[in-house]
Amino acid sequence: MAGHSKWANIQHRKGRQDAVRSKLFSKLSKEITVAAKMGDPDPEKNPRLRMAVKEAKSVSVPKDVIDRAIKKSTAGEDNDYEEIRYEGYGPNGVAVIVETMTDNRNRTASTVRSTFAKNGGNLGETGSVGFMFERTGEVVYAAEIGDADTIMMAAIEAGAEDVDSSHEGHVITCADTDLNMVGTALESELGESVSTKLIWKPTMTTELDLEGMQKLMKLVDALEDDDDVQRVTSNFEASDEVMDQL
Repeated sequence: MAGHSKWANIQHRKGRQDAVRSKLFSKLSKEITVAAKMGDPDPEKNPRLRMAVKEAKSVSVPKDVIDRAIKKSTAGEDNDYEEIRYEGYGPNGVAVIVETMTDNRNRTASTVRSTFAKNGGNLGETGSVGFMFERTGEVVYAAEIGDADTIMMAAIEAGAEDVDSSHEGHVITCADTDLNMVGTALESELGESVSTKLIWKPTMTTELDLEGMQKLMKLVDALEDDDDVQRVTSNFEASDEVMDQL
């Protein structure tokens, strides 16, 4: 199983450093409500809801917030959201995928387009950068769960495709359609994961220097500040020296 790209570690660091916790909680609550509305309100019977709840717990969303979000799905309190994916290019030609959940398609499209334009990027058509990514399941465990060989064996038994172990933790990837199966098998063997979710994994990356990273982070931060935006993924690559300076 091959090594893991540096972009993922950067994403994890940025997630931990997110200062706007209330906004993050709101977005995760929206995902929980929509997942519960689309399927069963019981996480054990609804894989998408189960993953949404796990992601919320991984960033310490309170249990009462999670329960309230699930109840909204059956109480008719939530708006009718649709999921829309936008694709474009950021500074230095970095590919960017923006996943949104919105009750007003025109508002969201206008905001995303103007955010790209104001921050040195441009919004493209659907599919314009998607070919540079693959939809992948990702399960993350803390480093102390076990050594690299132990995690590797558990991942192979569970049907995973790739493992990257470092001092920061173990990142296990699998086919997107296998995520629920792999996540459940790993949980049975290793206990509860830090996170289990679907990601867009770059198949090709763009190397950025410090200035390029600063420009990209400005764009990403502006996009993530929009309440309609659930998550932003890009295909940047950066050296340890650049990351240390950010």
